[in-house]
Amino acid sequence: MRVRAFMAGLATMAMLAGCGGLEAQSSGPKTSKADSASVSDARKKLAKLSVKGRAPKTGFDRDEFGSAWSDVDHNGCDTRNDILKRDLDNEKFKSGTHDCIVLSGTLKDPYSGKTIDFKRGQDTSTAVQIDHLIPLSDAWQKGAQQWSATKRKEFANDPLNLMAVDGPLNGQKSDSDAATWLPPRKAYRCTYIARQIDVKAKYEVWVTSAEKDAMKTILDGC
Repeated sequence: MRVRAFMAGLATMAMLAGCGGLEAQSSGPKTSKADSASVSDARKKLAKLSVKGRAPKTGFDRDEFGSAWSDVDHNGCDTRNDILKRDLDNEKFKSGTHDCIVLSGTLKDPYSGKTIDFKRGQDTSTAVQIDHLIPLSDAWQKGAQQWSATKRKEFANDPLNLMAVDGPLNGQKSDSDAATWLPPRKAYRCTYIARQIDVKAKYEVWVTSAEKDAMKTILDGC
């Protein structure tokens, strides 16, 4: 289980470094009662983000960010399975895959607060999906068009920008930003926004004025 420990540690360190101690969401839903220092840190990062309008979506394609769920860290598992291993509890793995392919597990969904049973299968896998906190299409319209292919692939597979969540809610979110969609579970919104800001700061993804206002409103209530 060295890979699981590494992934969990990576996500935790990224959150602590980027959100000033806000709770990392790696194994289940937690309330996001951020202290004043961590909220201040998120505000400072938000203030430094460039504010621009959306660029046209012209040319966007999922393949512009590399093939889906690559094994970018060369640990033998694709990114989707890495995130499932990190975020699910009570996992069971396909035999002969060195604990790589997750067959089942339990998700404590951060977006809804529900407990969801995951079971791999054509008709069941979609109950739990891997969300890009900053959707690829949204990033494309806010700077990613100008990135190298290598940077886009890194962004699409960065554990900081990925989280296992309720499938229908992920579909509802689609490529929305904070101005048009927030997790229905209000207790998670502070952490959600702080982590979005952390990802945007890391990759220099800009925000729209409406998005910035929405993020500031959430932080003001933390």
